[in-house]
Amino acid sequence: MKYFTLLFGVAGILILLVSLNVIQLDNPAQAAEKVLIAEVDTIDQTYQTLCASCHGKKLNGFLDREWKRGKNKDSIMKTINVGLVDLGMPAFGAALTDAQMSGLADYVLKAAEREVQYAFGEDEIKTDTFSTASFKYELDTIADGMEAPWGLAFLPDGDMLITEKSGTLFRRGTDGKLSKVKGLPEVRDFGQGGLLDVELHPDYDENNLVYLSYSKPKKEGGETIGTTAIMKAELDGNELVNAEDIFIAEPYSSKPYHFGSRLEFDRDGYLFFSVGDRGSRDENPQDLGNHCGKIHRVHDDGSVPDDNPFVNTEGAMPTIYSYGHRNPQGVAMNPVTGQIWSHEHGPRGGDEININRPGLNYGWPVISYGINYNGTTFTSITEKEGMEQPLDYYVPSIAPCGMAFLTSDKYPGLKNSLLVGSLKYQYCELIKLDGENIISREKLLEGVGRVRNVRVGPDGYIYIAVEEPGKIFRLMPFGV
Repeated sequence: MKYFTLLFGVAGILILLVSLNVIQLDNPAQAAEKVLIAEVDTIDQTYQTLCASCHGKKLNGFLDREWKRGKNKDSIMKTINVGLVDLGMPAFGAALTDAQMSGLADYVLKAAEREVQYAFGEDEIKTDTFSTASFKYELDTIADGMEAPWGLAFLPDGDMLITEKSGTLFRRGTDGKLSKVKGLPEVRDFGQGGLLDVELHPDYDENNLVYLSYSKPKKEGGETIGTTAIMKAELDGNELVNAEDIFIAEPYSSKPYHFGSRLEFDRDGYLFFSVGDRGSRDENPQDLGNHCGKIHRVHDDGSVPDDNPFVNTEGAMPTIYSYGHRNPQGVAMNPVTGQIWSHEHGPRGGDEININRPGLNYGWPVISYGINYNGTTFTSITEKEGMEQPLDYYVPSIAPCGMAFLTSDKYPGLKNSLLVGSLKYQYCELIKLDGENIISREKLLEGVGRVRNVRVGPDGYIYIAVEEPGKIFRLMPFGV
């Protein structure tokens, strides 16, 4: 099911988002220079349109933060105008009037002065009952006190591994207490980088192998650069031993975003993982000679399967399974078909859900249903021969993160549905499927916070990792 249709003309482009009153100039060359958000927009609408996907719908990204140019109106207006390109923030000077930039600066400063507020208070979170069209459920707080939980894995003894972006791996015991695991690699906790996903080997009971994805730093010419790496290690109590990197993406980059980095084993024991385009949109995703903007497949030791699609392609990275991706932060195996599904962040609009098939090109950035964050365009086409259409896409973007198939009978009528977290709109989406067709959607936990991950535990229950306020929740059917 498609939410909106983007109509592209031969001589120009008109993108109409009626609900937000966003209008672009007809001439693409002019649009690249000047795109005005309609004056009838409120500052709140402008913020939600342009800024919320990165800074949070409730502006929580401006609380207790490091201000790159200073915490005053002039500095904030300069940042809005010229951006922080090295950190992934584009310049909005071509998209906004001076009055709008002034209004946004006041809006941000007001938010920065308030105390943090979340949709669910400490007392409410353990008692509230929530309802959707399908079922009622309660929230059980499994873990809290973290800054930015990212990855979740469930150990056979009932413990849970939780990665925190800052570089900490927690082990949550069955008593609810968190302890820190030793033996972690050095990570570059900067921008979107840090300690990211965690996954157990399918035969963990026999080998105790744990896999971690992280942003690996390197010094080059006095500058610290980074890339996506995959580490394999044995978990011995609360320590990782015999650790080794089994994959290091090339090239390294100084840009601190689009690391991708979800991990998933399929039923044949192959390890799939994502690497984002690292912010080099026009160079990396369509080039088979680098690892970025791709889904990869390797053996559990990092070696390359003989039947990978580009093993015999001269100049291609042999680990590549599919390409033309932007920043996939959800990868999951469909338990019914065994297929690997993924979702990825679009820019402003154009988040995608894909079924990944070997050797296929998923089009980024040649085709897309999105536009630049500042309202300018980078492509005028949504389809092209030889490039795959997404199973579905989102306009506006929801900033998807975390992905899981619900395989248990704990929630009647929902088995084999797909779960997708939203960072921007702070909910978890429940997508009912009929094979490869989406038949309905429901929003769970609206306003819970930036959902970084969603998993289904061995107990059959849904687990949600939320960046703000740094908690892990379990969804319990009402009355259980």
